[in-house]
Amino acid sequence: MRRAFPGDIGTLVALMAQFYAESDYGLDRDLAEKAFAAILSDERLGYVWLIDEETKVVGYIVLTLGLGMEYGGLMACIDDLFVVPHSRNKGLATAALALVRDFCKSIDVRAITVEVSHSNGSAQTVYRRLGLAEARDRQLLALALASPAHVF
Repeated sequence: MRRAFPGDIGTLVALMAQFYAESDYGLDRDLAEKAFAAILSDERLGYVWLIDEETKVVGYIVLTLGLGMEYGGLMACIDDLFVVPHSRNKGLATAALALVRDFCKSIDVRAITVEVSHSNGSAQTVYRRLGLAEARDRQLLALALASPAHVF
């Protein structure tokens, strides 16, 4: 696994398009490129890594950062985690998440969150291996103030 840089945006957008296609979403590539350009140019927003299998890029992780008053410091959100289908079930996502967890500890992140579909049991299993669990007495609510990058 290696940190992504601006020169990787084309690869990241292609992977994101594959990820979204699995949920039957299209992708607004311009919006995705802008989002990757923003996060890759400002570490205050977060970090992106490419997941490698041998010498080939087979996935990516996006980690966004914010301040959590409840935890008295930085919180991180695993915004995207994707591994191409032919490279799944090999431990790549679990290993990548462990590296991201350790990285979060090194920059004093106080908590890590992730949003995962109720129907995506395999993703839930991977996240639970890292120690993520349903937040007791909590439910995620959202209000979109702009169009998302995915297209229905």
